[in-house]
Amino acid sequence: MLDSLVTSKTRIKLLLKFFSHSNSGYLRSLAKDFDESTNSVRVELNRLTEAGLLVTEEEGKTKVYKANQNHPFFTEIKNMVSKFLGLDDLMERIVKRMGEVEKAYIVGDYAQGIDSGTVQMVLVGKNLDKDYLDFIRDKTYEKVNRKVEVEILEKDPETISGILVYGK
Repeated sequence: MLDSLVTSKTRIKLLLKFFSHSNSGYLRSLAKDFDESTNSVRVELNRLTEAGLLVTEEEGKTKVYKANQNHPFFTEIKNMVSKFLGLDDLMERIVKRMGEVEKAYIVGDYAQGIDSGTVQMVLVGKNLDKDYLDFIRDKTYEKVNRKVEVEILEKDPETISGILVYGK
């Protein structure tokens, strides 16, 4: 789907990372998260920055990248990424009905830009409605033809390698 429009796997991962939520990142952490060389990530970060899709900020000696919300195509790219993930509607419903969701991550293949047919999610929060989760899993399969696997954690271990799609 998205890989037929964008030929670079690294660029797809970066677009998913930055345009799925208000994510930011720096070169070394992105390379580690994507299991890619820093050089291949740097090349794509430079291309996306030159195109105006990403902006940078200096935090000490570290250059931090994030999506340029002022870019004319920001909304369109964000919508395209959401549709690729198949989670825009799902996330809204889950967050509203599940209880005290603090964060939601997409992990696994979808976080890497691969449409494997299974969406893996990690929800962080307390007292989450697990019965509703079972219901929404079935509905999601009917609606977007994707299997959804969800892991629930009460506390964010802050080592999750994936795309933050809800929370801060």
